[in-house]
Amino acid sequence: MSDTLQPLHTPIKRRSFFQYAGATAGATALALAGCSKDSDPAAIVPVSSISLGTGDVGMLNYAYALEQLEAAFYAQVVKTPAADFLSGELAYFTQIATHEAIHRDFLKTAISGAGGSLLPTLTPIFTSINFSSRASVLNAAKTFEDLGVAAYNGAGVLLKSQTYLTIAGQIVSVEARHAALIRDLLSPGSFADDNQVDATGLDKQMTPTDVIAAAQPFITEKLDASSVGK
Repeated sequence: MSDTLQPLHTPIKRRSFFQYAGATAGATALALAGCSKDSDPAAIVPVSSISLGTGDVGMLNYAYALEQLEAAFYAQVVKTPAADFLSGELAYFTQIATHEAIHRDFLKTAISGAGGSLLPTLTPIFTSINFSSRASVLNAAKTFEDLGVAAYNGAGVLLKSQTYLTIAGQIVSVEARHAALIRDLLSPGSFADDNQVDATGLDKQMTPTDVIAAAQPFITEKLDASSVGK
């Protein structure tokens, strides 16, 4: 188990980045959309409290923070796999690690292309996770994936750009598949538990401030999401 890991951002190979469906066109479209008046640059304040910013670029920085966290987690899972992983599970986690790294790098490129102020590289705190234990890894993965799905679901109504909304919808569909797989590995058939849907049968959604509050124990830098979506 690692107390303090390396920074959350480790670039993936260029070839892997562009394997993500629509990444090339999507990045271009995001850059153009980011030039609109609704996409205010994210304000970066002293490291003691990092503002994710406002407007659509602030929303992208918000997603970028979560993808940094997920990418770092799965990279560590693959680097130090649990001894009691079942057959095929390391291969699953390796694929998910690639997906999350692509999401992270895609968002970084989109924010830079839009002319927004980019959230700094964050540093994870994974002391509560026992990477040598399958159960600990799966439960942590469930936490991160459920949080990510709820975050993207809640972000949809706050996005002003149709382009950003489309891209967010594409990413959350992948995150939802991750969440379903992880839940099924923990307990077969639990991929659509009632505790993950609302009264109307739709996936739950969370506000940026609630999501960051839930993610904060796993991130060294203090993040401020109070202006996200405004």
